[in-house]
Amino acid sequence: MLPTRIPHGRTARRVEWAHLPPVVRAAVEGHLGGPVVEAESQGGGFTPGFASVLTCADGSRHFVKAASLKAQRTFAESYREEARKLRVLPEAAPAPRLRWTDEVADWFLMGIDHVDGRAPHRPWTDADLALASAALVEAAEVLTPAPAGLDPAVDELASWAGLWQRIDHPRAAELGALAARYADVVGGDTLAHTDVRDDNILVLDEERAVLCDWNWPVVGAAWLDSLLLLIGPRGDGLDVESHIARHPLLSVVPADDVDVALALVLGYFSVSADQPVPPTSPHLRAAQAWQRDVLHDWLAERRGWQR
Repeated sequence: MLPTRIPHGRTARRVEWAHLPPVVRAAVEGHLGGPVVEAESQGGGFTPGFASVLTCADGSRHFVKAASLKAQRTFAESYREEARKLRVLPEAAPAPRLRWTDEVADWFLMGIDHVDGRAPHRPWTDADLALASAALVEAAEVLTPAPAGLDPAVDELASWAGLWQRIDHPRAAELGALAARYADVVGGDTLAHTDVRDDNILVLDEERAVLCDWNWPVVGAAWLDSLLLLIGPRGDGLDVESHIARHPLLSVVPADDVDVALALVLGYFSVSADQPVPPTSPHLRAAQAWQRDVLHDWLAERRGWQR
């Protein structure tokens, strides 16, 4: 287990309901069909945009995101892109549905089905891993072949392959050689979420799970999300190698191909963790550094490196 001081579930520094301009709040209430009487800001994630569960006077609950196209343009465009991608998901996908979008007073708004669930426990438990894993296997089946209009993983991850040339590491050459093979490994015809973390998963009724925040989906290997899911559980001390051996998708992936994907993602987190801490997301670099360290420890074990 790799200890962490990251305040899981409380990593975001978000705009609150009261901070939205009155004309924006009025537009949201128009879409929801009544006045908002309660707003519960969502603390997970690493973006400063508005993301709250809103309760209306009639008792209905809704999940709404919003960001200023002037003060938060990067995040507003990210929400716009998420909305575009949510529109192409089939109804059977284990994901909340997009209900509406709007643009008011230079704010981008989107309404998504409210899902009554919880994030996986941290540290991860075997039970929550099983539920999240089952959701990803279901998603891989439903999302193969991938909906049209989304970019292939081979293109979207191309910039990651050369990152090992910038990283000071005694095994940079070995890791770079692994990452360079990514195109032969991550390709496929399945829509992969690629941002599979505890704060993007909701457990429902202790029986199933759904995936949230579809900002970065790509068309790639059916097993890719199932592998990325394991970073958190591995860091929290679960036996992910036994999980891989029993997994319907991962168990048939050659060990070297798994290592290629891990080396590729390790390079990304190694570079990202060293960037300046953004004032709007004070826990982002710590979370990336923790995932970097988990991946490094995992690869060291898999490759038999001397400690």
